[in-house]
Amino acid sequence: VQLQASGGGLVQPGRSLRLSCAASGFTLDTYSVGWFRQAPGKEREGVACIRDSDDREYYVDSVKGRFTISRDNAKNTMYLQMSSLKLDDTAVYYCNAYVPPDNYWGQGTLVTVSS
Repeated sequence: VQLQASGGGLVQPGRSLRLSCAASGFTLDTYSVGWFRQAPGKEREGVACIRDSDDREYYVDSVKGRFTISRDNAKNTMYLQMSSLKLDDTAVYYCNAYVPPDNYWGQGTLVTVSS
């Protein structure tokens, strides 16, 4: 099982960015998947996820209405569309898949929001 995250970069406040996470060794639509982030000096937090049991999306309050998680089953890839980015969104973003009994992580992609 492997997850390969990409799409991070430097972006100005208010702009958009899309992160991608390509999966191999398993099919994304079979398991719960999500995005986490870790800002400098802070603990890793869950940002968004899609639960496998009902395909519902969940978001942390700070990104609701701005971020959208999705997956393309044909490409076996998940995405995090981030809009109206704020300075506080600066962090390393990690994709995650819960493939019982293990959690799998992508390598992280840095998003820097700065003017």
